[in-house]
Formats: sequence, C-alpha cells, structure tokens
Amino acid sequence: MKQKVVDHPSELSSIFKDGQTILVGGFGIVGSPLTIIDVICETDVKHLHVVSNNLGDYGMGLHQLFIRGKIDKATGSFFTINKEAVIAWSKGELEIDLLPQGTLAEAIRCGGAGIGGFYTKTAVGTELAKGKEERIIDGERYIFEKAIKGDVAIIRAKTADRLGNLTYHATARNFNPIMATAADIVIAEVDEIVEVGEIDPEHVITPHVYVDYIIRTEYKKVGDRFVRS
Repeated sequence: MKQKVVDHPSELSSIFKDGQTILVGGFGIVGSPLTIIDVICETDVKHLHVVSNNLGDYGMGLHQLFIRGKIDKATGSFFTINKEAVIAWSKGELEIDLLPQGTLAEAIRCGGAGIGGFYTKTAVGTELAKGKEERIIDGERYIFEKAIKGDVAIIRAKTADRLGNLTYHATARNFNPIMATAADIVIAEVDEIVEVGEIDPEHVITPHVYVDYIIRTEYKKVGDRFVRS
C-alpha cells in the first residue's frame, strides 16, 4: 500500500507544476492549508489557476501566492476583501471568474461527482450571466454553470488516520470535503495523524480513497491568528 504520510512539507514540492488548476480549501484563513501553500510559495511554479473562496488574508495563505505573481487566474466568490487582487484585475494583470458562493460549491461538487454542470437561477439577468447558456425550465430562466475540477486539491482537516480518512473541525470544514473529490491529486494538511481504527467510521467525512498525501500542519492557532510553529 502506498505510504500517504509525508514527513516533511518540502517532499510535496515536485507535485506542483506551471499552469495547474489548484483547488484550495478555506474561507479566508479558516480551513486553509497554510503549510502546503507555503510549499508552493517556495517553488518556482507560476501561471496557476486557483479555485478558492477568496485569496487568503493579508500576508497569509493564498495572498502570499498572489503577491509573488504565481496566480494568473482566480475563481471564487469574495475577492472584495482582497483589494490588491481587485486592482490587479482592473489593470488586466489577473483574470477573475466570480461565482456566487453556492454556485461555486455546487460546481466543485459536480466536478467530483462526474457531472458536467448544472442549471441555476442564481445570477440570472446579472453581469455574471453574460455569455452563459440560458434556458427556460417550467417557465423560469436558468443559466448553465460548468463543473469545476482541479489538477491538485490542497485541503485542511482536523484528523487523519494513516490511510487518509479525514475528520474536520466545525466551520473549518467549509469547501474542503467537496474539493477532496474533485481533483486528480489530493493533499490533506491535518492537526494530527492517528493509527488506522482510531477514528470512528461514523465520524469520517472524507474517505481515504480520495486522499493521496497527508502532512501534519506547521501552524497553530494563537488567539484569532494562525502562527507557524
């Protein structure tokens, strides 16, 4: 059986390539795989397409990738909290695909389920609907949203066993479980790694078949901030 537990974050560096689409869990910093993002920052990869709720917090998480010029395109929902990203978009330096948060989540879920896309009433008649297929269903207008899949998903969980079964902590769960289903390679950053059998099967949210690599986080929460230990 393949060894999934990675002893040092640097061992993950070779996974990342120019031009990849990377799904990144988290809502701001909560549930964000900060250690793995640091690994990407330390590589020379570029021209990335990042799919995430937003681009991190100032000086942390995906904001680090952005300020290093590694991101060409960002797909997500809340870029208004990343003013530098909005400015870069206005200058044509960053491509942004803005999706309502529920649409973003469903598009990723469809990607993991092998569904090509879905019709939704959300955003019908707005700027976000421009250029998208529209059809009438039972007298209501819908637009078509394509499924989202990634080359790599980097996610954050609370506990993993050595097979890769995952549990999550409260709202840090956010986009992570669906992203784990929608990428060719899945890397999970976790607080703790336990032996097989120590996680109650009823508590497993992401089954091990989705997870390729496990790394213990190098961050701890101090107050309302995450600090690298």
